[in-house]
Amino acid sequence: MKDEERTKGISRRDFEKLLAAGAVAASLPWGEARAEGPPAMLHLGAVKKGSSDKELKDAVKEAALSATDFSWLSSGDSVFIKPALNSGNPYPATTHPLGIQAMVELLKDKGARRVVVSDMAGIEHVKLTEDGVKKGSTRDLMEKSGMAAAARSAGAELYFPEEEGWGAFFEDGLAKGPHWKGGVMMPSILKEMDHIILMPRTSRHLLAGSTLGMKAAVGYWRTDTRLEYHKDASTFQEKTAEANTASSLLEKQRLVLTTATRVQTTFGPDKGHQIEPDTGLIIASDSIVAHDMASLAWMLINREVTPDSRKSPTKDPYSSQAMVSTANRGVVMMLGGALHAARTEKLVRNDIESIKDDRVIKRAFQIFGGRPRVEIVDVGNKLPADLKKEMEKRLEV
Repeated sequence: MKDEERTKGISRRDFEKLLAAGAVAASLPWGEARAEGPPAMLHLGAVKKGSSDKELKDAVKEAALSATDFSWLSSGDSVFIKPALNSGNPYPATTHPLGIQAMVELLKDKGARRVVVSDMAGIEHVKLTEDGVKKGSTRDLMEKSGMAAAARSAGAELYFPEEEGWGAFFEDGLAKGPHWKGGVMMPSILKEMDHIILMPRTSRHLLAGSTLGMKAAVGYWRTDTRLEYHKDASTFQEKTAEANTASSLLEKQRLVLTTATRVQTTFGPDKGHQIEPDTGLIIASDSIVAHDMASLAWMLINREVTPDSRKSPTKDPYSSQAMVSTANRGVVMMLGGALHAARTEKLVRNDIESIKDDRVIKRAFQIFGGRPRVEIVDVGNKLPADLKKEMEKRLEV
């Protein structure tokens, strides 16, 4: 299939035009970078607290079918599912296993020959070196989270690039990445896959403030790319957005879907205070920017009902600049050692009280052609009116 047919909703040529338009806004203050961009449909499914496993899986499938007609999927194609598996902790610290199971079942029903579920965990748990894996196992963590069994039961295979070593990656170029020294090191298996579906979760993050769809890209990267990301920390947020212009993602990523029936509203990514609202959401879009706008809005809504006692600097480190800088330097130490840690740039936190505060999303607006005109689709007409109104309000940035 041609590259133009491999992109998620727009041709490569049209995407390059969007980049050119968005480049004008780069490095400008927020108010000057708010140019209205392309339309984006945001599909929100509603799941009541206490719903059965079947009801949850049905909601995931309904949201996916609302967000895309799967016309991009031909019989016999291969699909790569990228979850969020920083640790082996259960959902919502990681992607919901039933969400993965539902997506694999749907893809198989639609004719996918091969579905691969893959990630590489965070440096606290797994470290890959040029000589091989130095510590940890993403496979073991996926088993612990429940994701592995769910994926296998639906007919998916599991793949972990660390098990093949340093050479299981290639340098993928960025369509827009001036804050990176070059491309990013991505798993070579992506070259043989026809499509990618991203399935993150909605969570706070002690270094980034939140971890949604764009931040999940870290799970693709080899250790050296992660080192650059954390060491050159003054542009940490901008590099997060820019990494999502890797050619593999632009050409093959079809859908971003988060099962957000629970939200981790403090600390993150591995632990924190968890909220299970009366009505949970399934957030789906073929636009990663629209998806992350909604996912952040949902995190903020649930954070507002989080007890203040859970938001102290010790229980929610992102609230302290000193803790953010110290923690990031510690990550660099684990990734590259003391010399790199000593040369690490300061990671500057910013209050994230609304979508417009988030530097990752701000940069995404700049490089993806402007602020998308988001239209909410109420999947199955199950979304409470007050919740839909609140989401619409938060998305008006």
